[in-house]
Amino acid sequence: MRAVVADGSGGPEILSVAELPDPSPGPGEVLVEVAAAGLNRADLLQRQGFYPPPPGASEVIGMECSGTIAALGEGVEGWAVGDAVCCLLAGGGYASYVVVPAGQVMPVPDGVDLVTAAALPEVAATVWSNVFMVAGLRPDETLLVHGGAGGIGTFAIQLAHALGARVLTTGGTPEKLAFCRALGADVAIDYREQDFVEVVRESTDGGVDVVLDNMGAKYLARNVAALATEGRLVVIGMQGGTKAELDLSVLLRKRAAVIATSLRSRPVSEKSAICAAVVEHVWPLVADGSVRPVVHGTMPLEQVREAHELMGSGAHTGKILLTL
Repeated sequence: MRAVVADGSGGPEILSVAELPDPSPGPGEVLVEVAAAGLNRADLLQRQGFYPPPPGASEVIGMECSGTIAALGEGVEGWAVGDAVCCLLAGGGYASYVVVPAGQVMPVPDGVDLVTAAALPEVAATVWSNVFMVAGLRPDETLLVHGGAGGIGTFAIQLAHALGARVLTTGGTPEKLAFCRALGADVAIDYREQDFVEVVRESTDGGVDVVLDNMGAKYLARNVAALATEGRLVVIGMQGGTKAELDLSVLLRKRAAVIATSLRSRPVSEKSAICAAVVEHVWPLVADGSVRPVVHGTMPLEQVREAHELMGSGAHTGKILLTL
């Protein structure tokens, strides 16, 4: 099979496409012939040597894909060869074929084409598990999403809006902010020109109930300052560093919570439960058009270096996909 390989750790120039042996599914697994793979920030971290795959996972980069089932492992039920699917992966997506635990395989939602479906698994699982399962966002509450024009941000805005929450978001250009408003954001904040804590105070009655944060250390204290009483901050990334000081008196006074989570390293059983919840609760909203995958563009697998450069630049809106 064709697959992206990395020559050590470093910049996009270390990536190339090579021929690797085809994988075969074990018990409880399916083999998927990949149509497209989605890019994620974690892919860039893995390329740089900062985010290795979990034990036993493929060394090939790629945490989500879409395609058709090519073979079933022993004991797999409910799927058939030829089914169109999209998958949440621990690794291996940048390849012609990938082996996936059956519980992390999801049907392509109605109305979504096979390639575009590659934009869904990681963002849908991340947003549903963190914003709704962990933070418990309710229809009458307010969500602050950082990086609203990215893959996770565009999905979080739409899903929270569709389920009746009020949404605030940050972005870096007027064009991205306008796009976020079009997706359903009630307030769009230019983080280059505005203090998001001040805008939150001006736009809410005491702060936001949930913050979905990809920045980590750089935003920690300000995120807590933006929380309402009994607010929940969910940290899912560390683009702004890993170490910061926090005034616990603020957290105590607000009776607030700071939660840090990751999806990739969770046990298969947990990821399978998240995928099942996504199919039950999120796919109907995708099928009826309330929520849609936002794709910046597609590039062939051989242009993986250019795709990583584009993601690293931050110039994209929504997801970048590699096609096979």
